[in-house]
Amino acid sequence: MTSKDISSVTDQLAKTLVDEQYELSFKGKGLKLDTAKDAKEIVDEIKKCKVMTALRMEGNTLGVDAAKAIAETLETRKEFQHAHWSDMFTGRLKSEIPKALEFLGGAIMKAGAGLVVLDLSDNAFGPNGIVGLVALLKSSSCYTLQELRLNNNGLGITGGKVLAECLTECHQNSVKAGKPLKLKVFVSGRNRLENPGATALAAVFKALGSLEEVAMPQNGIYAEGITALAEAFAENKNLRVMNLSDNTFTQKGAKNMAKVLPKLQNLEVINYGDCLVRTEGAIAITEALKEGHQKLKELNLSGNEIHKRGAIAVVENMKNKPNLKKLDLNCNMFGESGIEEIKEAMKNNGKLDILASLSDDEGSDEEEVDEGDDQGEEEDVGQDDVEGEEVNDPELQVKGKSISPNKKNDAATLDLADDLGNLKLS
Repeated sequence: MTSKDISSVTDQLAKTLVDEQYELSFKGKGLKLDTAKDAKEIVDEIKKCKVMTALRMEGNTLGVDAAKAIAETLETRKEFQHAHWSDMFTGRLKSEIPKALEFLGGAIMKAGAGLVVLDLSDNAFGPNGIVGLVALLKSSSCYTLQELRLNNNGLGITGGKVLAECLTECHQNSVKAGKPLKLKVFVSGRNRLENPGATALAAVFKALGSLEEVAMPQNGIYAEGITALAEAFAENKNLRVMNLSDNTFTQKGAKNMAKVLPKLQNLEVINYGDCLVRTEGAIAITEALKEGHQKLKELNLSGNEIHKRGAIAVVENMKNKPNLKKLDLNCNMFGESGIEEIKEAMKNNGKLDILASLSDDEGSDEEEVDEGDDQGEEEDVGQDDVEGEEVNDPELQVKGKSISPNKKNDAATLDLADDLGNLKLS
């Protein structure tokens, strides 16, 4: 064996060691960790690990002093890569969370660790919480970041902009260091990012060009923000999964998205459910997918006010997709006769088995109503920062009535879809 062969084998062994996860998990234990003493069990277990690349803390609740104690043990973990820290601050005050995150992030930076996964989903810390992540997200510890999951955090427009600024600086610095950030997965649903937050993040995505999966459902994004995201996605040729459900494309946004879809031939899953693309938007989107897109497995256009004419066009445009496993057209406006025609068309294409249920169709046998040109598109409805003692019990005033979410640690306090655009937050 030559020295070159030996070097190659050594490099491969090193790569295998780095890629292998040595995980310590406290997931779902329901621990209430307030003090350093409360965190002793976790601290001791971390110290026992010879190698620890992943730490799971989901389903517990972490106070400032406990976070500080755990952070001190992380300061020696240069090998640390996977922070699975979703649902970790139930019942904590807004003032506590940024400090706890600063301790944990500071420890990662001090150790010189390179994060691969950072998951802080289902922590309703709002715009204030993101402040505790600023230093970490800008640091060299995030040059290696591949997955960033911030789902259901209540970021709002302000938090979205701060996040975008952090990622922009991280990317710029990583390029200068010769280690460009290549983020692959970005998840940020139920955050009320709206057009400004989405547009700010779109600029980051455009610069990165490395995304493979993007999920930004239920963010109050309208045509302007959708258009900005579409232009950014055009630079991410390896994009496989695009979930923008429960936003408001309108025909304008749908047609602008359609313009870039031919550039994204690696798409496997497209979810535009509940996006008000309407008939013309659905036709434009699927015509853009008609040629190519042989990897497409799922297409969701449910809940979009699509009439029979649009659905028949969708079916026709999707007939040459050998890997398509699911086509969802439920909750549209076909009527009984329309449903039968759609099923017949799918049957003729040999794809009836991949058609999702149409049991919640909202149409009738009446003729299609003119959809107009989206001039009546509603303005974005903003979400003020919710003030309250506990971050997991936000309260809103809607038409003089208090509304508190029932779902645990839920940052989305109500659905502000287009059909509820007349509600006002106070």
